[in-house]
Order: sequence, then structure tokens, then C-alpha cells
Amino acid sequence: GAEIYHSLKNVLSSRGMNTNVGDEGGFAPSLSTNEMAVEVILEAIEKAGFRPGEDVWIALDPAASELYKDGQYVLARENRALSTDEMVEFWADWVERYPIISLEDPLHEDDWAGWNKLVARIGKRVQVVGDDLLVTNVSRVRRAIEERAANALLCKVNQIGSLSEAIAAVDMAHRAGWASIVSHRSGETEDSTIADIVVALNTGQIKTGAPARSDRIAKYNRLLRIEGELGDNAVFAGMQAYRVTR
Repeated sequence: GAEIYHSLKNVLSSRGMNTNVGDEGGFAPSLSTNEMAVEVILEAIEKAGFRPGEDVWIALDPAASELYKDGQYVLARENRALSTDEMVEFWADWVERYPIISLEDPLHEDDWAGWNKLVARIGKRVQVVGDDLLVTNVSRVRRAIEERAANALLCKVNQIGSLSEAIAAVDMAHRAGWASIVSHRSGETEDSTIADIVVALNTGQIKTGAPARSDRIAKYNRLLRIEGELGDNAVFAGMQAYRVTR
């Protein structure tokens, strides 16, 4: 991850792009198209010596609730607005063209019918993750399971407000055959508790930002220490953590 992060900085710099850092430690350049965001990452993966779709896969968090206005998804960069069905096809096209393994909040948080259509369309190949959709809330997770509106949970402990409720949400997700990702928040501190939680709940996935700044690095360092403590009992899930068939 660190190699690709530094490679991406070089790719952006070579294209004359500003490498401002966003809330979560990642780069936040101004790009001319939506596709370019994926393409510069693919270039960085290759220049770091890895193979996209074999060694490294792409996870996206488009936060589509922020794009939703008056019943349509507004893609400002492309100067167009898409219906729910068109947005579903938009993501299906990207999944065909790019090595995407995980897609978080690809639709509006209350577009339940759209989420169901998207899971039916790409859910066997891609992890469709609910963050704003689910807000680590057991009642919304239950509804999403019943309506087949996602196949993975983003777990934010301080979003739901208690550790017991967060554990209950992850347990419900796992019983349904979903994947789970334990996640940071945008306004983070150096507290590394989520690294312990991701191991304790056996989710196999953590989302904690780019390998930059102490508030992000602290979580990765804690995972390394936990691995050392567990020794031979530590198991890296690899692709099995995603529960999809890419």
C-alpha cells in the first residue's frame, strides 16, 4: 500500500497535478473526468511493480448521497444527471472495465430499490458496501438483508454509539453471509482501537485511510503489533475476506 501511495504521488506530479491531501490522508487532485481518478491509480499500481486485478484491486467510495439532487445523480464533471437505473448501469460498466472489488455507497442512502437492482446486477462480482445506507444500525442492516440491498457492512463504532451495537451489526451481517469492514471516521485521532476490533470480530478488512499522517499510521502499526503477538495463529484472509468471485 505504501509503495502505491508514493507511486501515485509521482504519477500525479508527472501530470502537473496538485497533490493536496484530503481528510483521510489521501491525495485530492482536481481531475478532469471521473474515469481519470481510476486511471491514475491503475498507473500508480503498475509503476509500483504490481498487477491490477491480480496483486491489487480497487475499492471505491463515491458517497453517492452527496451526488443526489431532485431524484437524480448529478455528475458535475461530466455535466449530466442520471436516473437510478442509469446509475446502476454506470457502475456495471465500470466493474466490467476496471478491476473493482469493492463499491461503497454507490447510490443514495434511501434509494433502496436502486441498491437491490445494483446487488442483483453486480453483487456476485463486487462487494457492495453500505455506509450511509446502514449507519451501523441493526434495524437498517436487517432491512438491507431482507431486501438484498447490499452484501457488505461498513462498521463505524462511534457512528452507532456503542461497542455492543456495533458487534451486533457485524454479527448480523456475518450470519447473512455478508462481508464487514471496520472503519475509521474522517475526523480521526491516533487511537488505534479499530485495529483490535477488526481482528477481534474477524472481519478481515479495515478501512483507515492512506498510509500517511500519524492518525492513519497508528492503526497500521497496531495491526503489525497484533500480528507479532498472535504469531503463527495470525491468518491473512486475502481475497476470501471479500466473499465475491472476481
